Amino acid sequence: MASLLSSPHSLAPFTSHHHHRLHHSPNLSTLHFSRPIKTKPLRCSVSIEKEVPETERPFTFLRDSDDTTHSSSSSSSVRARFETMIRAAQDSVCEAIEAVENGPKFKEDVWSRPGGGGGISRVLQDGNVFEKAGVNVSVVYGVMPPEAYRAAKGSASDQKPGPVPFFAAGVSSVLHPKNPFAPTLHFNYRYFETDAPKDVPGAPRSWWFGGGTDFTPAYIFEDDVKHFHTIQKQACDKFDPSFYPRFKKWCDDYFYIKHRDERRGLGGIFFDDLNDYDQEMLLAFSTECANSVVPAYIPIVEKRKDMEFTEQHKAWQQLRRGRYVEFNLVYDRGTTFGLKTGGRIESILVSLPLSARWEYDHKPEEGTEEWKLLDACINPKEWI
Repeated sequence: MASLLSSPHSLAPFTSHHHHRLHHSPNLSTLHFSRPIKTKPLRCSVSIEKEVPETERPFTFLRDSDDTTHSSSSSSSVRARFETMIRAAQDSVCEAIEAVENGPKFKEDVWSRPGGGGGISRVLQDGNVFEKAGVNVSVVYGVMPPEAYRAAKGSASDQKPGPVPFFAAGVSSVLHPKNPFAPTLHFNYRYFETDAPKDVPGAPRSWWFGGGTDFTPAYIFEDDVKHFHTIQKQACDKFDPSFYPRFKKWCDDYFYIKHRDERRGLGGIFFDDLNDYDQEMLLAFSTECANSVVPAYIPIVEKRKDMEFTEQHKAWQQLRRGRYVEFNLVYDRGTTFGLKTGGRIESILVSLPLSARWEYDHKPEEGTEEWKLLDACINPKEWI
């Protein structure tokens, strides 16, 4: 479920990276959504209740059985601590953006679902610095019907499991600045569980983490790109030296616009379906990555937000925003999943820029700054 069932942006935050259909991963003992399988239509696969607007933020979106004041189980503890983390990340990023804006504030919408769960969407539109900045959190309880679970297992079985409950929580954000020299940023961190009753045959409890932070400038300033990637590497290296090179390549591969044969931007880190490490370690790793967003991004925006630019610079930024729209509407698993399963539409589409541009057969002249950006999107580089 941005990457979960939100984004990178369905069900509010699973931004960048959510999944269309369930199948069994040969590498990881987990369920995850992936490319569509020819079975029943997707809109039948997952059941999610309609959201109800709320006038104020609740202390928690968890069901009473998951709130650690009522339960001390390890599963509930991870759910509660992950919700605490994503709400703190939302607060810190929004505070940092409002400090840069120096006046304009986020508009907040809060909603819940009758059976548990809910979310908070915050959007700042047409500010002093940001054209559009969205930061969403959501907590989702749903049910996968038996046919979705059988698709998840990837093999026929005589056993007929009942509906498989799931839990998903995540934070997702896309930040689109006005100045073409200031880069767009996307991040998404999420946690997912299936939670079938023990007497349901063939449906064990599974969990995994996913997420990432990626960087989409219209113009390359090497110091900025190196700074951004260095912060990602520092967060990764605190946990495993293999994480940065592995997740950097995963990011380049995920944000690939197949019909253009180019990447959406200059990468960062991306991971999904992670459950082959200690759960506490992955919770701490996700927290470290979310806490790295502000130091990785805000100093770059501060440096670039007031640079002078021409109409040509703005037009190129708008063309690159067009690529952003193409990726999110055609390939992003969170966005496409949300659109097909009745997620909250304003949260799903909050990732899209306020404005974008398409020109017929536009090709930047070789050697120009625009060409250098396009070349780096076609041929991903190692920046550090």
